[in-house]
Amino acid sequence: MLNMKEVASDMNILFITLDSLRYDAAASLLQENKTPNFQKYLPQGWQRCSSPGSFTYAAHHAFFAGFLPTPAIPEKMPRMFAARFAGSETTGEKTLVFDTADIVSGFAGMGFKTVCIGGVGFFNKQTALGTVLPSLFQDSYWDRSYGVTDPASTQHQFEKAAEVISGSDGRQLFLFINVSAIHQPNYFYHTTSHTTDTLDSHKAALEYVDSQLPILTAALEQLDKDTFCIICSDHGTAYGEDGYYGHRIGHPSVWDVPMASFILKKKA
Repeated sequence: MLNMKEVASDMNILFITLDSLRYDAAASLLQENKTPNFQKYLPQGWQRCSSPGSFTYAAHHAFFAGFLPTPAIPEKMPRMFAARFAGSETTGEKTLVFDTADIVSGFAGMGFKTVCIGGVGFFNKQTALGTVLPSLFQDSYWDRSYGVTDPASTQHQFEKAAEVISGSDGRQLFLFINVSAIHQPNYFYHTTSHTTDTLDSHKAALEYVDSQLPILTAALEQLDKDTFCIICSDHGTAYGEDGYYGHRIGHPSVWDVPMASFILKKKA
């Protein structure tokens, strides 16, 4: 793991959650060369991890407290970020530790501009509950075109992100995006005329997200600092395995999630 104190001292931070993405779906598409834009930045592939929550709200509360998905290995691994508390066994020398209750406020305290581009309903700011997570950020955005019912949601989200990036005025940026496209309903990404979500349409949704990634990376490359990128899923989704469907359930298809991190270099 990189020293996150050094990363935060001289880089922007991009944190993307690919809402509802299963590990097996992400890993198989990468192996089949069907997500070439992700593959460009993930030469080692996706890391299999365990989510701290089985649905969006729970998982993101954990993420914003510094508990990102846990690598699916027996050893305890140090975390990238942490909100300080006594007795933590995963806070190491390279962990960036904040005295705030959440890492978003911690980055703001370091001078970062913190921005949320929402996706699923827990970020839509239409209700009190849908305001809890976005309210952690200095700036937050949501539009119906970013949500789960718009087949072009990722394009709209990444275009908004590019607008935010171009207007960052040289300030370090902590940019969070909750990508909604993979969350149900996703049947409309399948090449045939399905009206029901399936594992195939789930995978097709990730292929769509991959096709839009250059909008975001091209904008970040224009910044005057490199960007440390974290991409993961908050939870997976069951499509009938062992009789299970959906998420907020205790099935491996829900708990096993992909995660990766890399440095996106600014253009010379």
